[in-house]
Amino acid sequence: MSERLRIVFISRRNSLRSVLAEACLSHLNATKFVVSSGGQPGQVAAQFHPAAIGALNSAGIALPAGRPKAWDAVLRRGAPFADFVITLDAELPQSAPRWPGQPEVATWPFPDIAVGMDAEETAVAAIRMLYALRRRLELLSSLPLRGADRSAVRGDVRDLAHWH
Repeated sequence: MSERLRIVFISRRNSLRSVLAEACLSHLNATKFVVSSGGQPGQVAAQFHPAAIGALNSAGIALPAGRPKAWDAVLRRGAPFADFVITLDAELPQSAPRWPGQPEVATWPFPDIAVGMDAEETAVAAIRMLYALRRRLELLSSLPLRGADRSAVRGDVRDLAHWH
């Protein structure tokens, strides 16, 4: 395979869930995927959540370059089309835009651990989330995503939402 697949992970603030997914998949298989993440415009955090930074550091995974960003980069005219958009927030698909290029879209709902917990609970939950994401992303990496039946691929990627 010469061309890498483009995957975008979406969460509300792009500070924890989507950052963990982006960093983990880039770490696991950067030769197969071009990975990015984004958050809902107007709700994007100013910086990565400390629990995301801690979880990635503990796993020896590099933090994505830059800072949290909105999903506008995916929508920008001339931006490369995504092959897959995976939303990690169960409430976001209703407010998400129509993604250009008709990518396969899936929702892998993870709780928003960045709110409602103290720092220690959030740190532990972020590590658990990273390892749950890693299991799914390892399976995603092993799927025959190119040349397979599009509806079968769509089903497989969506089914990963139920993998624990």
